[in-house]
Amino acid sequence: MLQNKQGRVDWPVFGISGGALLLFVVFAIIDINSVTEFVNTGFAWAAKYFGAFWQFLMLATFIVGLYLALSKYGNVKMGNLDKPELGLYKWLSIIMATLLAGGGVFWAAAEPITHFLTVPPSQGDLDAGTREAIAPALAQSFMHWGFLAWAILGTVSAVVMMYGHYQKGMPLKPRTLLYPIFGEKIRTGWFATIVDAFSIIAVAAGTIGPIGFLGTQASYGLQTIFNIPDNFYSQLGVIGAVVLISTISAVTGLYKGIQKLSNFNVRLAIGLIFFVLIFGPGLFIINQYVAGFGHYLQEFLEMSTYRDDRGWLGAWTVFFWGWFIGYGPMMAILVSRISRGRSIRQIILSISVLAPVISAFWFTVLGGSGIHFELENPGAISGPLAEAGNAAAMFAITEQFPLAVIISPLFLILTILFVVTTSDSMSYTIAMAVTGEGDPKPWVRIFWSLLMGAVAAILLIIGNGGVGALQNFIVVTAVPVSFLLLPMIWLAPRVAKEMAVTQGIMKK
Repeated sequence: MLQNKQGRVDWPVFGISGGALLLFVVFAIIDINSVTEFVNTGFAWAAKYFGAFWQFLMLATFIVGLYLALSKYGNVKMGNLDKPELGLYKWLSIIMATLLAGGGVFWAAAEPITHFLTVPPSQGDLDAGTREAIAPALAQSFMHWGFLAWAILGTVSAVVMMYGHYQKGMPLKPRTLLYPIFGEKIRTGWFATIVDAFSIIAVAAGTIGPIGFLGTQASYGLQTIFNIPDNFYSQLGVIGAVVLISTISAVTGLYKGIQKLSNFNVRLAIGLIFFVLIFGPGLFIINQYVAGFGHYLQEFLEMSTYRDDRGWLGAWTVFFWGWFIGYGPMMAILVSRISRGRSIRQIILSISVLAPVISAFWFTVLGGSGIHFELENPGAISGPLAEAGNAAAMFAITEQFPLAVIISPLFLILTILFVVTTSDSMSYTIAMAVTGEGDPKPWVRIFWSLLMGAVAAILLIIGNGGVGALQNFIVVTAVPVSFLLLPMIWLAPRVAKEMAVTQGIMKK
């Protein structure tokens, strides 16, 4: 095993993770039906045997994070700096654009209207498509993109990662999460290699999926807005543009390309929010946001632990939980890299509380507008949704706004750039994971950006469920990663206590 020296690629990790993705594509090319059957079987197995475990893991991570943030441990400064490297807005914009981008724009349009038209079983007996179904539909969407989802993405795990990297000199790799258990033994060895490789595979699959879905959604949008034929070539063109922009952004660095692109994304999203509030159903959005969030808080524990309808859980909650868990280790690395000088309280409350409040409002602006238009004109949103699937939801909604000829293209640009932000941030973070340093070589960033785009393109070429198979593969890859994140529940308080004593915040 190569030592984790600055700038040196860990070739075993590089080979296993990159090779596994290439093998997935090779087998998909040879026999996509067998691959799909195998992945679907793995998905069903993961949903059946790990669904309850993941629900516990997500809830426990959020609760432990709140405990750390609100206790004396919250005062601990991370990363051996007294002042943050990045201002709050720039710091939060990178986090928001990276995490929400992975599917937030896509699902913000499709999920609320879907739950409105087909009431989730966890919401009891309600008449679908009525006003009584609005708040529960939004609340269920908030559940999937709310406190628990954000908490697993770099809160308590980031505390452990920053402790291992900045206090103990461990590399910025997933293996560092296990340093409090194994000590220096986890620096090298086959087990450490497997931990890193599986974490990279999971986040790469979780990033390739949105790239592929974007190809289909953006291609549909190009046809709707500009009458450009929705076919394989337009989908491939979109993916090519994403790869090109994300590669340039990743190469220019964390504090240049990625930060500036995230900044622009957030500003564009804010501008579109204000437009919708002023010229769209603004009062309806505000009222339903309050009602939906209130319902979410009131039914939080019940929705978090709902286990009755296993089929529905597998299609929705377990799928999302597997997706977010797969991002967990890499997001811990990214958050650690950009959060030096921030306290545990700032990191946890910003990510697991502030970010969900903001993302819930975004879901209400887009998805709530869709519900409003469907109530006013039945079939306006549900028709395209039934005909063309989730990809049609956003454009069916934006076409209802004033100045749709301008607003629809802006939402299309926002969707593309948000996925670009996820792609470039994850390319950069995977490059950190295979080198162990905070500023990896440009060629390593380029390789992962090109590889993820190429895999998405090949899966689209294969067709017949190639991208769909990858979607279910995301959940399968989350199984080993979930065992890596489980110890964070008790390791984070332990390392926080040690740092609190070191910094004089509390006595031994």
